[in-house]
Amino acid sequence: MLWGQNYCMAITLVSTNKAKKLPPVSVSFHRTELAIILSLYGRMVAAGEWRDYGISSARDVAIFAIFRHTSENPVYSIEKRPKLANKQGIYCVIAMNGQVLKRGSDLKTVLAVLERKMIRAVSG
Repeated sequence: MLWGQNYCMAITLVSTNKAKKLPPVSVSFHRTELAIILSLYGRMVAAGEWRDYGISSARDVAIFAIFRHTSENPVYSIEKRPKLANKQGIYCVIAMNGQVLKRGSDLKTVLAVLERKMIRAVSG
């Protein structure tokens, strides 16, 4: 390249450090969330309503499934979907038939729907 009064040099910066795609991180329940869920689960087991549970983690959802018997479909599923945090709420309780019982961003408030079912089960 010639250098002189009539020539200028254009510099283009090319980034060789492209943003690396990280592997997708799966959604999971935090220790404090599990403490709240397992507290309710323990009370329901003591009442004889629930017998087993399963935890599943995926890229966009974490599910705590509650079973009355091990070989059945879950009676309730507690889902955590962080993508819905600003819309419907991060937590959701779903019944066996697929009906959404409660949604929200506070786990204790969402689980209150199951607490009421526990009170009915024990007192009835």
